[in-house]
Amino acid sequence: MNAPWKSGLPGNRDAFAAYICDDAALDVLRPVVIEMGWQPEKCNKGGLRNAIQSLSVSASPAILIVDLSESGDPLNDINALAEVCEPGTVVIAVGQVNDVRLYRDLLASGIHDYLLKPLNAQAIHDALNGALAVFTAPKGSDGEAVKRHISTAVVGTRGGVGASTLATSLAWLFSDHHQAPTALLDLDVHFGTGALALDLEPGRGLTDAIDNPSRIDGLFIERAMIRANDNLSILSAEAPISQPLMTDGAAFVQLEEEFRQAFEMTVIDLPRNMLINFPHLLADVNLVLLTCELTLASARDTIRILSWLKTNAAHAHPMIVANKAQPGVAEISKADFEASIERNIDILVPYDVKAASNAAKLGQVFVEANKSSKATVAIKQLAERIMGASEEDLSAITEEKKSLLGGFDFKNLLSKKDKSEAQVAE
Repeated sequence: MNAPWKSGLPGNRDAFAAYICDDAALDVLRPVVIEMGWQPEKCNKGGLRNAIQSLSVSASPAILIVDLSESGDPLNDINALAEVCEPGTVVIAVGQVNDVRLYRDLLASGIHDYLLKPLNAQAIHDALNGALAVFTAPKGSDGEAVKRHISTAVVGTRGGVGASTLATSLAWLFSDHHQAPTALLDLDVHFGTGALALDLEPGRGLTDAIDNPSRIDGLFIERAMIRANDNLSILSAEAPISQPLMTDGAAFVQLEEEFRQAFEMTVIDLPRNMLINFPHLLADVNLVLLTCELTLASARDTIRILSWLKTNAAHAHPMIVANKAQPGVAEISKADFEASIERNIDILVPYDVKAASNAAKLGQVFVEANKSSKATVAIKQLAERIMGASEEDLSAITEEKKSLLGGFDFKNLLSKKDKSEAQVAE
C-alpha cells in the first residue's frame, strides 16, 4: 500500500523527515518510508539535536521522526524542538527508555507518539498512519463544541468479583436508558464474557485488530463491532487458548482513539493483567471503576491497584464499587474495609444470586433481566452519576482524590486535562 491518505498533507512543505541516531534503526525505517511513498533521503543520520539545527534554518515537514537516544534531557530538548518547528508538524519520538512517566510527559509536551528501540517495521507503519490521520481527520470550526466523550475502565480487584457484569450493565444503561452511542471493549481476549452476557457471537473483530493494528479506522470499527442494540456496539473475542496474546498494546490504544471519535461513551472491561502489562491503555480513560468484594484479599489488592493508579494514571479518577455485598455475612465489615483502603466505598451493590442466575438464563445483561432488583438500582445510580458529568468535568483529580460517597459531584472534581491538551495542539 503506497502513499495512503497523501492528499491530506499540507502542500506547502515536505511530507516527511526523520533524524535517527543509529544505522540499524535507519535500515528499518527507510523501507517503510518508501512504502508510504516518500523519499528515503529524508531519513537523516543524527538525533534530536541535529533535527533542531536543521529545522532552525529550513521549513518543517508535515511529519517528523526524531531520535531521543542521545539526548540527556529529552523533555527540555523537545521544548527546544518546538521552538523551531512550524505549527501543525506532527512529531513522533524514538528512544530507548521504557518509562511510562516519560511517555506521558512527552505526550503532554505535544508529541504524537513514542516508539521504543529496537524499531520494527509494523510499529513504524502504525505510527505513521496515525500521524497521517491527524491531517485527514475532519476539523470543526473554532466555535464548534468539543464532542462529548467519557471513557470508563472497569477493573476487578480479584477474579469473580463481578467486574464484567458491571461493565456490561453500565454499557447497556448508557445505550438503552440514556440513549448515548456506546462502545463496549472486552479486553479479556481468551475468556471474555461481554458478548456472552449479551447473547451474541463475539466475532473476529478484536483478534483482527490485534493482528493488524494498521487496519484500524472508522470503517474497520463499523464492520468489526457487533451491534447489541441501536446505540450499543461491542468488540470482544474468544481467541484460542493455545494462542498467546502477542501485542505491544498499540491496537488497543488505536481502538480507544477510534471509539472517541465514533461514540459518546466507552466502557472497557479491563482485566488486571492487561492493566499492568499495558498501562498506556489508561491514557485517555476518565474513570477507573475498581470492583471489589468485602474480603481481606480484595482489600489488599484494592490498596495495591489504587497505589499503582496514583503512579501510572494520575489523571484517571478511581471509584470503589463493592459488589455482592451481604450485610452481616461479609468477611470484612464495610467500615473496616474503608479503614484499610483509607477511603470510602463509592457504591455498594447488594448480592443477589437469583438475579444473576435469571440474567444468565434469559441471555440478557443483569440490569435488563432484573429491573426491580436492589442491585440494579445501585448500578443505575452509578450510571446516572457517570452520565451526569461532561468530559471536561471528568478530568481533574490530579491534585485531590477524595471519596465521592454521598455528594458525588464530578463538576468540582475533574481535571483540566482536555483543555491543556487543546492548548498544546494549538
